[in-house]
Amino acid sequence: MPAGVCGCCGPLRPRYKRLVDNIFPEDPKDGLVKSDMEKLTFYAVSAPEKLDRIGAYLAERLSRDVVRHRYGYVVIAMEALDQLLMACHSQSIKPFVESFLHMVAKLLESREPDLQVLGTNSFVKFANIEEDTPSYHRRYDFFVSQFSAMCHSTHEDQEVRTRRGRTSGEAGPQVRPDLRVGHPSTPSVSGQEGEENPASLAESCFRELLGRAAYGNMNNAVRPVLVHLDNHRLWDPNEFAVSCFRIIMYSIQAQHSHHVIQQVLGHLDAHNKNTPRVRAGIVQVLLETVAIAAKGSVGPTVLEVFNTLLKHLRMSVDFEMGETSRRSSAVSNSSGGRPKEHEERIVQNAIIQTIGFFGGNLPDYQRAEVMMFIMGKVPVYGTPCHTLDTVQIGHQGTKRIQAMLLSSLIMVTSGFKSKSMAAALPHPFLDPLFSISLMEDSELRQLVLEILHNIIDRHDNRAKLRGIRIIPNVAALKIKREKISKQDVGFMKKHGQQLYRHIYLGCKEEDNGHKSFELLFTALALLTIELANEEVVVDLIRLAIALQDMSLANEENLPMFIRCGIMALVAAYLNFLSQMIANPPFCQHVSKVIELRNLEAPYLLPEHIFREKCPFPGSLEKEERALYFQTADLAECLAGPGYNVERFTIPYVPQVTDEDRLSRRKSFVDTISLQVDILPNSLPDKSELAEEITFETLKKAIDTTGLEEQEKEKRRQVMEKFQKAPFEEIAAHCESKANMLHDRLAQIFELTIRPPPSPSGMVSISAGHTQNQSVPVYEMKFPDLCVY
Repeated sequence: MPAGVCGCCGPLRPRYKRLVDNIFPEDPKDGLVKSDMEKLTFYAVSAPEKLDRIGAYLAERLSRDVVRHRYGYVVIAMEALDQLLMACHSQSIKPFVESFLHMVAKLLESREPDLQVLGTNSFVKFANIEEDTPSYHRRYDFFVSQFSAMCHSTHEDQEVRTRRGRTSGEAGPQVRPDLRVGHPSTPSVSGQEGEENPASLAESCFRELLGRAAYGNMNNAVRPVLVHLDNHRLWDPNEFAVSCFRIIMYSIQAQHSHHVIQQVLGHLDAHNKNTPRVRAGIVQVLLETVAIAAKGSVGPTVLEVFNTLLKHLRMSVDFEMGETSRRSSAVSNSSGGRPKEHEERIVQNAIIQTIGFFGGNLPDYQRAEVMMFIMGKVPVYGTPCHTLDTVQIGHQGTKRIQAMLLSSLIMVTSGFKSKSMAAALPHPFLDPLFSISLMEDSELRQLVLEILHNIIDRHDNRAKLRGIRIIPNVAALKIKREKISKQDVGFMKKHGQQLYRHIYLGCKEEDNGHKSFELLFTALALLTIELANEEVVVDLIRLAIALQDMSLANEENLPMFIRCGIMALVAAYLNFLSQMIANPPFCQHVSKVIELRNLEAPYLLPEHIFREKCPFPGSLEKEERALYFQTADLAECLAGPGYNVERFTIPYVPQVTDEDRLSRRKSFVDTISLQVDILPNSLPDKSELAEEITFETLKKAIDTTGLEEQEKEKRRQVMEKFQKAPFEEIAAHCESKANMLHDRLAQIFELTIRPPPSPSGMVSISAGHTQNQSVPVYEMKFPDLCVY
């Protein structure tokens, strides 16, 4: 071919190709030719319609160089692309961007780590460019998957894995096609700062990603985090998981908090059979989540949180009871040592802490609902418990659930201040709570008293009353109190006897210790501060004297420590009460008894009886009247306006109610199972049951003289009794009538449930032998309605 033909072919090449070819040096080590790059940039800015061709040509050269492993020219091509992207901002840049993304994808698909890092860095620079209008057709799914794969690189070189992870970690969060359609974006963090502290850059990207999450795609932002924590086993330990969800909760909009909580709750349900430490880690993350959400908008997930947590609490107790029984049998068969504490306690403590912390941070109106909700889940004997079935877990499991739920109630009620005590202690809440306070377990009774303290103490006086003691100067405590409201007066009229009764019964439990008496003293003191008017003061004094008399009489054979502890409790409380009502004669009488006890019977004072190795007396003598508080003297001290001292003449007697049945206390509800042999000769003759009718009987029945006057007098006496008699006496009278009715009904049922006689014979049991006795048909007695 002639030389002239070759010389004329060069100028026939398009100018943009010649400009692109000129930026590549003969030796790639020399780098990009800057002068020719400036010419190419000027040409691209002057003729933006040529950008798509420039990009296509650069992409063609880069693909050829990647295949030929000419990586030096690949770096030069990407540098040229980056400079063109930064210089050109016209509408024609969109086709060029497609070529650019195609080249980045080529680099990410290669197996060379250097090329992958090069493509990632170019994408980060591209992400900083803001387009005037979004491109809705452009998708970044490939880049999301590729950057994710690079984060999980398994390259044998540790340095290569680190470089891949860092670069993909910087680029990955910037790809958000579902949040910002058409173009990725990056937070305003300089590249130098990101290189020095990748964690800060990742956190900043994560925060911006969550901040832009809308209502519909919140789950898409949280679910990958949960999957990542699962795949890398980051729930135990869970410091990283807690940190992630703190970032999430503080970055999203407040009204979206319940979405995150629902995601964590669902994740907890999905891992209900995982190891205890993993479940505890998820619960602790939930604690952090709800702790932040409780300060804002929680939405409809309040009761859902508690319902899910209570369900997992029951499951944890099931696991613990089953595993404990297996361990106990294994240990008893082998070494005979004690089994170690079960790991399920970690889960249970985390659940209790979450329940209490979440409930304690709710507004008062929601907290009252949560209190009722939790109380409804506490298994109480004799009441329906739909969620927590106690049949499978047995007595120990039921006790565990009761103790844990009451502990969570203590946390929920801490700091709870209701204006009306009736609103804080409604009937559906009070009855099961008091039923638990009657159980023969000191731990449960103490938990109930602490719950009552939290609810009754509305002026934060409990800390000043800590410890049972003879307070020399109550005024120095600076107790805060207000005048009792009409609503609280009505509450005490309705539920006061219930409160007194449970304090009375709680004092004489044989397993009471120092802490139990401290809590009982605090309960009496708080009732005096918050709910005591003149009528309540009289009732509380009657209660104290009844406790003293019960300890002296000792009809239930209580241990001497309990009897002396009750005496010390009465002394500490009457000393407190006398100073609270500021009655000098009352204070003088109480002080006189306490001084005499200090000299002659220190074991009747709290400072001595609750010490270790305190000597107990052999007996408590009733004749030593000076050592005890006398009803007549107290009534004389309070004689005056405001106090109805006549009520002191009526001893306080607690009533037996349905709560005793619910509590399953042996002292109240032991049922005696009787097996009675019913024989024909053991039944009374019907002729004996019938009343003998004589002439005198008919004469008395006809004679009605004076009957009207007798009926009037009887009605007047009944009305007078119900108007003037004390409440305790009326209740006892009604109770006796009710018991009489129940006895009559029992007799009737006993007669009616026996099988009727049959001609073939009746089976009876006598001395363990079966007897068959034939009854002729003509001797059988049929009801009148059955005879035709």
